[in-house]
Amino acid sequence: QVQLVESGGGLVQPGGSLRLSCATSGIIFSPNLMGWYRQAPGKQRELVAHIGSGGTPGYANSVKGRFTISRDNTKNTLTLQMNSLKPEDTAVYYCNRVPATFPWGQGTQVTVSS
Repeated sequence: QVQLVESGGGLVQPGGSLRLSCATSGIIFSPNLMGWYRQAPGKQRELVAHIGSGGTPGYANSVKGRFTISRDNTKNTLTLQMNSLKPEDTAVYYCNRVPATFPWGQGTQVTVSS
C-alpha cells in the first residue's frame, strides 16, 4: 500500500536550519509531481514547494529563497532543506503528490522558537 513517511523535524531557533526527508513506498514515484505541504495550528494545509519529475522546482512566496526542494528518483525520496527559519514556519510538514491524491503520512513537526 501507499506509504509516505516524513522525518527530520524538530525544535530550532529563528535563523536556523532543518532538513526534512520523505520516504515513499507503494507508488510509482518518478513520474509524479511531488510537493511539501505544511499545516500550522488553526490554519489550512498549504503547499510550500513542489518539484517535477525532471527536477524543476517551484516555491510559495513565503519560502522562496530560503527552502530548497529536491528528489531522488532512484531512492523514491523527497527532501526539503529549510534555511533562515522563521517562527511563522512552525507547522507540521507533509509530503504528497501535487495535487495531493495519496493518503497523508503522519507528518513531521517543525517548531521555530527562541
